[in-house]
Amino acid sequence: MNSTTGPLWIPDANVVEKSNLKAFMRWLRVSRGLTFETYDALWQWSVNDVPDFWEALWDYVGIRSHQPYTAVLDPDRMPGAGWFPGALLNYAEHMFLGAVPHAPAILFHSERTPLQEIGWVDLKAQTASLQALFRERGMRTGDRVAAVLPNIPEATVSFLATAASGMVWSSCSPDFGAGSIVERFSQIEPRVLIAADGYQYNGKAFDKRDVIAEILKELPTVELVIWIPWLDANSSLESSVTVYRWDEAVSAHPDEEPVFEPLPFDHPIWVLYSSGTTGKPKAITHSHGGVLLEHYKYLLFHNDVKPGERFFWYTTTGWMMWNFLQASMLAGATIVLYDGSPSYPDLGVLWRLVEQADIRHFGTSAPFILACMKDGIQPSGISRLDRLRSIGSTGSPLPPEGFRWIYEEVGSHVWLCSMSGGTDVCTAFVGGNPMLPVYEGEIQCRALGCALYAFDDAGHPVDDVLGEMVVTRPMPSMPIYFWNDPDGSRFLSSYFEDFPGVWRHGDYIRITPRGGIVIYGRSDATLNRHGIRIGTAEIYRAVDTVEGVSDSLIINIELADGRHYMPLFVVMKPGANLDEPTRARIRQVLKETYSPRHVPDEIISVSDIPYTISGKKLETPVKKLMMGIPLDKAASLDALRNPSSLDFFLSFAANFRKREGMGC
Repeated sequence: MNSTTGPLWIPDANVVEKSNLKAFMRWLRVSRGLTFETYDALWQWSVNDVPDFWEALWDYVGIRSHQPYTAVLDPDRMPGAGWFPGALLNYAEHMFLGAVPHAPAILFHSERTPLQEIGWVDLKAQTASLQALFRERGMRTGDRVAAVLPNIPEATVSFLATAASGMVWSSCSPDFGAGSIVERFSQIEPRVLIAADGYQYNGKAFDKRDVIAEILKELPTVELVIWIPWLDANSSLESSVTVYRWDEAVSAHPDEEPVFEPLPFDHPIWVLYSSGTTGKPKAITHSHGGVLLEHYKYLLFHNDVKPGERFFWYTTTGWMMWNFLQASMLAGATIVLYDGSPSYPDLGVLWRLVEQADIRHFGTSAPFILACMKDGIQPSGISRLDRLRSIGSTGSPLPPEGFRWIYEEVGSHVWLCSMSGGTDVCTAFVGGNPMLPVYEGEIQCRALGCALYAFDDAGHPVDDVLGEMVVTRPMPSMPIYFWNDPDGSRFLSSYFEDFPGVWRHGDYIRITPRGGIVIYGRSDATLNRHGIRIGTAEIYRAVDTVEGVSDSLIINIELADGRHYMPLFVVMKPGANLDEPTRARIRQVLKETYSPRHVPDEIISVSDIPYTISGKKLETPVKKLMMGIPLDKAASLDALRNPSSLDFFLSFAANFRKREGMGC
């Protein structure tokens, strides 16, 4: 991006003064004697004096600990950092502490149901009853609860009851295949399974009763099932395991109050999973205290969420953004849940929800924004958006034209806070800032407490050039471990193999002179073209501007004789063809926008691009197929949204290897 480009959005001075971030800076001056004139100065302090920053945050938000801590950070190292030893707390307790009594706890809308409201009294009663049932059935602190649920209020209640009890939560979306779910849950050996009979997407109901029965057979540790008849009120589950229907589970103990188990800071709260596209999913385990502090920090200071506001993110229960969405309750927000397709009956459904639910913070993905842009959607013309404060975007890099579209079609008043993080920390490393301008194609800042830099291959920090994204100081929400990784080898190899003592995240980034961040895609899929690093996101941004192109995927193969082969696979829109003029236009755009090295060796028409269920392109698995790695080693089909799309790439890879004399 050209650094001389002016800002798309500048925060109003009054908004800055009323922001949570500015309030924190004033508090630091009064309570700590620390004065910071700029955000950059505040960030520098937060990463240079790591224990002081996190202790200040603890005091500022008023963490309720049932026992005092003996230190903030001991030991101060990566991996193996020890946070707030001695403290006893509970994440779910703080979610209820943040409640705004006159505001609803949850607003829920789906393809099957109109907008409905769940109050704090009902939420607390259902949580307490389900928690009492867990106790009655002999469940204990540390036991695992596995859930296969749509994004419905029952999932939120189930998580709250689990976390309040000190049990460990883990969830998958019901659109996962049985094998993919078993591959995840078998690692944690759950005692409780909470499941729905199915889900609805794009106007079609998907019955999952047989899948749930199959999963139960493969999870012999399950002793209790909570059954949610979501598609059919009369549905049931035949099982040798004890089964409670949802309405029975949340009404059997009507006079109970939630009991918040005091837990060590590093007690596990949930297990999330890597995508599992290239091997067994990593069971990433986070702590009660770690995500509690991190979520307070990000939602208050980087999302600027205020008590009583409505906070929405389009997600499923299989994505870390579901956990992040629940966390907005810590800031006193009402969570807005939506279950169904974001394009059914049309791409305006979520924009209409903004007005219907009075959403102030609207979270989505870059692909959704680009889909709306390509389809000519005009959100400001189909819904009242003047009360919408922010739009969050994550999941993949948002290209500059996506930024422009927001300000042209949604409104000049909206704060676009693009963010990037991951399942690994269940938050964002880089993201929004209510005090700073928004520039086209740039994420606004590095998050407080996140010592993030771009490293060159020698491990030296670099500015304003492409580098490997690293974090050099501990963060509380880094995983405490991977479940079922007794010697820690998978954990160490995932983050600390390349730069000892430094977290390597696996993205290529550029830190701009003004402190913004541009994400160039995964470094393991980065195109190293004769020593020049090319981010896949650059290719996609340029190709997406070519008329008639619907989607694309690019890889680069380094051949044994020093040659490179970089094919670009393109999906065309209905009625459009990948003819020679279109190919020429693609080459021209890539050459003029970036460089001749960005021009692919071949441009191939395909009918579909493979994606994970969470919406990530399978660049690395396709590259592995091209290199001769068998399909079962290159990708997990259960983790794919459209596994049949790999049929073409299998055939293409075989022909390529035959042509190159690379064997079968």
